[in-house]
Amino acid sequence: MNAAPQMIGLRGELLHDEPMSRHTTWRIGGPADRYYRPADIDDLAEYLSQLPEGEPVFWLGLGSNLLVRDGGIRGSVIATSGMLNELARIGDNCLRVEAGVSCAKVARFAARHGLTGAEFLAGIPGTLGGALAMNAGAFGGETWRIVTALETLDRHGGRHHRAPDEYEVAYRHVRGPVGEWFVAAELQLAPGDTAAAQARIKELLARRGETQPTKQANAGSVFRNPTGDFAARLIEACGLKGICEGAACVSEKHANFIVNTGGATAAQVEALIRRVADTVEREQGVRLVREVHIVGEAL
Repeated sequence: MNAAPQMIGLRGELLHDEPMSRHTTWRIGGPADRYYRPADIDDLAEYLSQLPEGEPVFWLGLGSNLLVRDGGIRGSVIATSGMLNELARIGDNCLRVEAGVSCAKVARFAARHGLTGAEFLAGIPGTLGGALAMNAGAFGGETWRIVTALETLDRHGGRHHRAPDEYEVAYRHVRGPVGEWFVAAELQLAPGDTAAAQARIKELLARRGETQPTKQANAGSVFRNPTGDFAARLIEACGLKGICEGAACVSEKHANFIVNTGGATAAQVEALIRRVADTVEREQGVRLVREVHIVGEAL
């Protein structure tokens, strides 16, 4: 582990050598040097302001869409889930949502307040911060279509207010000011019927349960869908459903999911991702682009 900086005046919880397997939906990952659970945005700004200049910083939501290698993460992991958790209605049809709020909670809150347009968020197994970082989408909806304002923190704890047009946004891609991270956003929705919105959310969650391996440890879709096609269709066409590397297996339920059947390592998952991509390219002539982020050090 890197030498720990001396931190003063913090209100959050700082853990050392924290196993990331406790915090990822794949239940995989080596230790983080430092794992910080901030009390709120101001406390997080204070933590960032005290970090050494060269300290790597990694932001973590619910731990979906993420593979942490078996050697763990050097530097600081900022845990937003359950911490940056303020969610409020502002104005008639707008929500202010902090980065640690789960997407599913945003969908339910909006519906309960008679607002529509956020139902698709119920199908995203992560936090709003993660959804903002990658323009996450589900069931035809995309996060940035409803974003009207953003709040960020920079490397030194400075707070910034940003407009959506300051970012380059595309399918599962977001690029903006370097060295800043999302801590909150304002979402513009439309007035609607609470019962209808809640019924739509229920329908989307039922569809997700029917088509995805929600009862097994996974990280969501592994590959992006190629233009005009589906990664799952290409993988299934190659006969790859059910193949394994150790305890990491391509789901029998949905070919674009890899499941941890018990005790899988990051190395096994990464090897399986390469095997699937190589096979699809060889047999289908399409090079799949990984959607899952791979971070940390190998053993």
